[in-house]
Amino acid sequence: MIVFEDFSLQRGGKPLFDVARATIQPGERVGLIGANGAGKSSLFALMQGKLHTDAGEVRVPAQWRIAHVAQETPALARSALDFVLDGDTPLRAAEARIAEAQARGDGAAEAEAHAAFADVDGYTAPARAEALLLGLGFTLDQTRAEVGTFSGGWRMRLNLAQALMCPSDLLLLDEPTNHLDLDAIVWLEDWLARYPGTLLAISHDREFLDAVCTAILHIEHCKLTRYSGNYSAFESLSAERLALQQAAFDKQQQHIAHLQSFITRFKAKASKAKQAQSRVKALEKLEKLSAVQAAREFSFAFRPADSVANPMLSLEAVDCGYPTTDAARTILRAVTLSIQSGQRIGLLGANGQGKSTFIKTLAGTLAPLAGRLQTAKGLQVGYFAQHQLETLQPDDSALEHLMRRAPSAREQELRSFLGGFNFRGDMATTPIAPFSGGEKARLALALIVWEKPNLLLLDEPTNHLDLETREALVLALAQFDGTLIVVSHDRHLLRATTDQFQLIAGGEVHAYEGDLDDYRMWLLKEAAQRRAGPAKTETAKTSAVPGRPKPRLGPLTKALARIEAQLDQGAAAIERIETALADPALYTGGDRDRLTELLRQQAQAREEQERLETRWLELQTEIEAAAQP
Repeated sequence: MIVFEDFSLQRGGKPLFDVARATIQPGERVGLIGANGAGKSSLFALMQGKLHTDAGEVRVPAQWRIAHVAQETPALARSALDFVLDGDTPLRAAEARIAEAQARGDGAAEAEAHAAFADVDGYTAPARAEALLLGLGFTLDQTRAEVGTFSGGWRMRLNLAQALMCPSDLLLLDEPTNHLDLDAIVWLEDWLARYPGTLLAISHDREFLDAVCTAILHIEHCKLTRYSGNYSAFESLSAERLALQQAAFDKQQQHIAHLQSFITRFKAKASKAKQAQSRVKALEKLEKLSAVQAAREFSFAFRPADSVANPMLSLEAVDCGYPTTDAARTILRAVTLSIQSGQRIGLLGANGQGKSTFIKTLAGTLAPLAGRLQTAKGLQVGYFAQHQLETLQPDDSALEHLMRRAPSAREQELRSFLGGFNFRGDMATTPIAPFSGGEKARLALALIVWEKPNLLLLDEPTNHLDLETREALVLALAQFDGTLIVVSHDRHLLRATTDQFQLIAGGEVHAYEGDLDDYRMWLLKEAAQRRAGPAKTETAKTSAVPGRPKPRLGPLTKALARIEAQLDQGAAAIERIETALADPALYTGGDRDRLTELLRQQAQAREEQERLETRWLELQTEIEAAAQP
């Protein structure tokens, strides 16, 4: 087992662990969580022997083989497949023995080397490595491509594949889902469920932690606290533990107050002096409990969006892609789609199928190669690109970034707004270069929120966010009163903020009538086929499209509830407008502009109510059809 025995560690003068203790049993799959900077990566370094404790010890069985994901990958000339096979060091050692024996002409040694090669499953190794690469999103052709031809994100996938290829007793994964799409994450969860060794995973993806982990190790206040179960169990048990801790603290405070009251009343009385003194000693010996230190939860909200006519945005036979000097590179063909106010759409599909290309086209950063794209008057788009952080200026402060968006706004107003995103004091005025990825992502979100968008286009907005900020984003999006289209590998975000899906695959965009569970089952089925014969079923990511199952009630009822909420809001808005119109002063004061504006708002609100009522009836019909056996 792994034992953390009363160990302490400081880095750069900052205490990370102070007399911390915990144990991990062989075969457990443990999620390691904690605030950014709490010491998660340092704990991994301790287990690998790269760091040493200041006191106490961290014990990992000496015979255990440890696999971890490298953080850097040089631009190697060797193929992706060979690079992954390098992770199997016993395999490479057996190959080297065969080569050496052949060079010496030693037949006996060569026979022994071939036996060793068979013992490490050398004959199946290329197929196993290929299956890993296909599962992580590579095509069969890409497995033969040189490592140096891949981008940084794809090289991280190669590093992950190499770590999975390594025979190990302990597997350390640090944010393994950061560079993966949803398809690859589902495959990885399935692979880890069958991993026979001990797993420790650092992750901000709560659904990944729920799917994979059998225990949670929480770093808080320089201590390690272990919880049985997955992340959802941790949330429940942690809340219960904090409630018990606070109750014990309150009870002890009452006891202390009672002792102190007795001491104060009777310490001067000779008849009670002995009892008073005994209570003084009892008070001195009492081990003081700590009150619950409630962490300040980060939260923010989108500003109310201005109304816009329907359809907000429409595409007619649009080809999406990239113009080149020779010929345009078309990714998606003949896309016809109408975006209505209030829709909340999640985009599904593997990396490379065109999700980001589609969002760029909707955002207007890519012009259609063919067809027509129309936008309604008053449309205000908020676009968070997959590489949004690269658009920030590292030498400028958060305040300077916002001032460029709002040159006429008062500085105090801008500072107050940034304070709502935890950019307070000097943090608002210092260059952002040293900011963490999560802090830069918060700034990018703040800049979008300032614009008061009525259409949000989000392409992997959670990539650099910790669990707390992800949850704040989920809550803000759930309350956003505009239209949302999102690409994300974070299923918790998708489940909480979207109620319909569009699938992008095979050069097409079409409605996907299932839910995320349907999509997961299809992905697992495809992964099983690849395991059975990877060469025969190269990958569903380039051609196959999952079937369109019968609609599930879950997404439909969520959509119905959202429409009902919008109908309630609309009715309240109409009531406010009509109350204003009933004011006699409106007609005698000569303010014809205000009267005209109120009448316009009334007509628009009634039109929107009619549209929502029509959609409500359609959903009711769909729910009745889906409920049929």
